[in-house]
Amino acid sequence: AVSGFTRDPKYYGDRLVYEPLERKWAGYHARHCGCGRGWLEAHAVPAGFTVIPRGRTGYYGLVGPGLTEGVDEEKLTANALWEAVTGKPGTQTWYESVHITCRSPEAEAAGIDDAEHAETAYEFGDTVPGRIAESAPAPAGRATVAAGTGKQEGSVA
Repeated sequence: AVSGFTRDPKYYGDRLVYEPLERKWAGYHARHCGCGRGWLEAHAVPAGFTVIPRGRTGYYGLVGPGLTEGVDEEKLTANALWEAVTGKPGTQTWYESVHITCRSPEAEAAGIDDAEHAETAYEFGDTVPGRIAESAPAPAGRATVAAGTGKQEGSVA
């Protein structure tokens, strides 16, 4: 798992969110602040970021100014969150892509709720396809839905 920007209609509706990797951001906070409080409650929320739970998975996304609001989606960085958490200006010079999640009707019907499990099941050839992200090619013999189009690509064995 990694931190990153995502669109996941099941958990976040039509919102663009940033899913932080907890231990990564806790480490940044510990190295640069050291206030002894949790980075999310002590810095991110007071800076205007909102926590959006990802169902009952224990994971969450963040939305807020400079991170997912009022930004150019072609030029996404975590600089606004970095500044809130560390108290130092963000220096990220590269742009991040948006991970788009599309779940198959079969995965939904099978009750595969955790996106990580669904992706793992799909990648390892389970008979129930899970989610398919735009950045992941479909395994041979499986169909995918092109991100944002609803059109099927590939072939089904």
